[in-house]
Amino acid sequence: MSNSTDLARQTIRKLIESGVSDFVMSPGSRNAPLSIALHEAKTRGLIELHIKLDERGAAFYALGIAKATDRHTAVICTSGTAAANFHPALLEALHSNNKLIAITADRPERLRKTGANQTTDQVGMFPNITSFDLVAGSKFELSSGPIHLNIQFDDPLLPTNNNDWLSGLKIVEPRMDAANPKSLSVTGNGVIVIGHDRGTFSSADLEKFIEAAGLPVLAEDPLSFKSAVGHASAFLSDEVIRNYLKPDYVIVIGRTTLSRSINTYVTSAEKTYVIDPRISTIDTKRTATQIFFELPKLEVATLNPSWESDWREISKLSSQEIMKDQSWSEQIALSTIAAGIPDGSALFVGSSRPIRDIEAFAKPRNGIEVFANRGLAGIDGNLSTIFGISNNFGRTFAVIGDLTLLHDLNALLSPPKSNLTIFVIDNNGGGIFSTLPQAGVDGFEEIFATPQNQDLVKLISGFEIAVSKVKSASDLDRAIAHNKTGLNFVIVEVPNREHMSANLIKTYSRISSAVRIGLNLA
Repeated sequence: MSNSTDLARQTIRKLIESGVSDFVMSPGSRNAPLSIALHEAKTRGLIELHIKLDERGAAFYALGIAKATDRHTAVICTSGTAAANFHPALLEALHSNNKLIAITADRPERLRKTGANQTTDQVGMFPNITSFDLVAGSKFELSSGPIHLNIQFDDPLLPTNNNDWLSGLKIVEPRMDAANPKSLSVTGNGVIVIGHDRGTFSSADLEKFIEAAGLPVLAEDPLSFKSAVGHASAFLSDEVIRNYLKPDYVIVIGRTTLSRSINTYVTSAEKTYVIDPRISTIDTKRTATQIFFELPKLEVATLNPSWESDWREISKLSSQEIMKDQSWSEQIALSTIAAGIPDGSALFVGSSRPIRDIEAFAKPRNGIEVFANRGLAGIDGNLSTIFGISNNFGRTFAVIGDLTLLHDLNALLSPPKSNLTIFVIDNNGGGIFSTLPQAGVDGFEEIFATPQNQDLVKLISGFEIAVSKVKSASDLDRAIAHNKTGLNFVIVEVPNREHMSANLIKTYSRISSAVRIGLNLA
C-alpha cells in the first residue's frame, strides 16, 4: 500500500469520525490521495463532496457551509499557489470564529527549498491559524475556529489495493465545555449594542439575554432582533441627540464594525462592558471596564422609567421622517428587500453600503437567518460564500454591490442547485466611497469609485443563469413576491452615487430636525 494513500485515508477517516460531513475540493495532482479517498467516502454515502475549480472560491464556499451549519467544513487543494489562495477565507474564518479546515497537499519535507516543482514552505503559511504538518503517525485536533492541515505526500500517489478502510466508523463529534457564566451588576441608564456577527452567540441565546435585561437594544443587524431600536445609526449621527441619550454604561456584544455614530456613542459611556469569546484568542488587546467571554448573569438596577420610552419615541420619529420620502434610492431598495424576505429564509448581506443601509433604514424584524462576512468585511469571495450558505436552506436571498459581484464572478462557473435569489445593487462602482471623507478628491472616480461600465445582465446571462433588472420599488416588490426556484439574479438599478450621497445627507438632516423638534431639543 502507498504510504500516501494510507496517510490520506487515515486523515479522512478521522475527520469523518469527528463529525465532518462536508468536503470542498479543487482538482490537483499532489492531492490525488485525498481526492480518491474522498470519492470513495462519497460513494459510500458518508460525506457530501463539492468540486470547485478555483481554490479561493472553494475556500469561501466551504466557509459559507461552516457559517450556515456551525459545523467543521473542510476544503482541500494541491500544493503551491493553490494553497495560498485559501488565505482570504481563512482570515475571515479566524476573525469570525468559523470552523473551516484547510487541507493543503504538500511534497515531502526533503524537497522544500530545493527548487522542486510546485513546492514552497507551506507550514505556517497562514499566520495565527493553528497548523499541523502531517506525516505518517502525526496527530491533529479540531478547534472552535479554523485550522490548517498540511499533508506531506510522497510518490506513489495512487492506491495499490482497495481494502475496506471505511468499515467500523464511530462518529464522535468534539465536545464543547459548558460555559460557567459570571455575574454583571449595572446601575443607571444603559443600552445593549450588538455587533453584526453577534459575538459568535446565537440569536436565540441573545434574545433571552435581551429579555432579561430590559434595556434598549441597538443592533447592527436589525433583521435578527425585532425588539431592537430602529434607525439608531441614523439619528445618533446627530451630536445633540447623542448627548441627550448619553448612557451611564454600554454592554457591547461582539464587534461594532459599521457606523461611526454607534462607535462614537459607545465611547461616550462612563463604563463599557464587552462580551466576546474572541478576546481570549484573537482580539486580545481590546479594552473595556470589564470583559466577558460568555454571556453573564445580568442584574439591572435603578433604570430611569423614561429611558426606554425616549428611545422608542426617537425611533418612531425617525421612521416617520424616513417614510416621508419614498423616492427611488439605494436606501429604499434595501429597506424593501429587508421587509420582503419571507420568514424561514436565509439572507446574506454584502459589505460596504448594503449592510450599512439595512442597519440605518430597515425596520427591525426576525424570522430569517442573517449572514455576512464581517470577520474582516471583505468583498472578495462573497458569491462563493453565498453559494455555500444556500445549500443548507430551502430558500436563500442575498444582497450585494456590483463590485462585489464582479470580484467573484468566476463562482458562476459552478452555480448551486439551491433556491437562491441574489439582488445586486448597481450604482456602477464603489458607492461606499461617495459617503466617506475622500469623496470629491482629485481623481476620485478613477482611484476610488472605479466605475466598471459593465452590462451586468449580459455578464450573468452569459453563464446561462436567470437574470432580470428592476428600477423601482414596485418592480422590486414583485421580484421578491414572485421569485422563481433555482438560482436567480435581480439587478437593482439605482440612481448614481452622487445622488445617493446627497440624498443620505438630506435624509439624516431631516431625521435630526424631526427628533430635535419632537423632544424640544431644537
